[in-house]
Amino acid sequence: MASLRTEHGRTGPNGGTDGEDRVFRARTVRTDGAGRPGGPGRTAVDGADAAFARPRPRPLRGVAAAVGLVLVAMALNALVTNNAFRWDVVAKYFTAKTVLAGLVTTLWLTAVAFTGGFVLGTALAVMRLSRNPVLVTLSFGYTWLFRSVPMLVQLLFWYNISLLYPKLSLGIPFGPAFTEFSTERMISSLTAAVIGLVLHEAGQLAEIVRAGILSVGRDQTEAAEALGLGGWRIFRRIVLPQAMPAILPPAGSQIISLLKGTSIVSVIAVQDLLYATQLIYNRNYLVIPLLLVATLWYLLLTTLLSVVQHFVERHYATGDRE
Repeated sequence: MASLRTEHGRTGPNGGTDGEDRVFRARTVRTDGAGRPGGPGRTAVDGADAAFARPRPRPLRGVAAAVGLVLVAMALNALVTNNAFRWDVVAKYFTAKTVLAGLVTTLWLTAVAFTGGFVLGTALAVMRLSRNPVLVTLSFGYTWLFRSVPMLVQLLFWYNISLLYPKLSLGIPFGPAFTEFSTERMISSLTAAVIGLVLHEAGQLAEIVRAGILSVGRDQTEAAEALGLGGWRIFRRIVLPQAMPAILPPAGSQIISLLKGTSIVSVIAVQDLLYATQLIYNRNYLVIPLLLVATLWYLLLTTLLSVVQHFVERHYATGDRE
């Protein structure tokens, strides 16, 4: 019966076979039942060479795993035995009306900010890749500005925009104004949060979308142009679907970061999930249990988003696997 034979060559640092740092090279050849070359079959390894083929034991891996298990056990024991966590209080307020209202606000802010940021970021990415130097400069300047300024500073700026512009007007540029609006009344804390989050996310997502578009070969666009397709149709039907597998992984990570980042709007008194728990523990002084309520909700939401991201990525990657 035919078989495969693996031949090992052993060389030491000085060309010999001795030494602890031998380099082994394996060559698989087809052999028959008698060990002669030729024919399909299984791999045959000589007894002397089989010892060298075994992986080297790595005791440090076992030590690291044991240390990791001990640390996990210690953490779980602390969570269960430390009465300061007050798990009964956590269970009581986990579905409290105020907490659920803050949760809805957090989800709404995440959806609005990501949708608006993705649309604006896509427009900025297309501008950056255009042949018009003005559009390229505007797109670059926008992404540079909003990626450089921290989110907290942007939110505080928009929240206090009435100090800079007490009134906004609509009319002819550099000409007469038709109507005026009071920014103090028009831009509330929630409006400032939406504006700040959308503009910040647009700067982040613009680079993600641009990288995805650049991953599509130029020959795809040239072939579509040869068929007489318009620019918008080429982008919508050809470029963007092929760019999605490259866009989705970082975009999914970005939406998870955005969900957690919405907690920063609590500094401008937007009643999101974190602010709702703060309102409660400012009354009953149970700080740790209420922070655990917010933590568990964030863990649950980010886990769900990660699962959704996994299935969406697998959907768009189906064509690549086939």
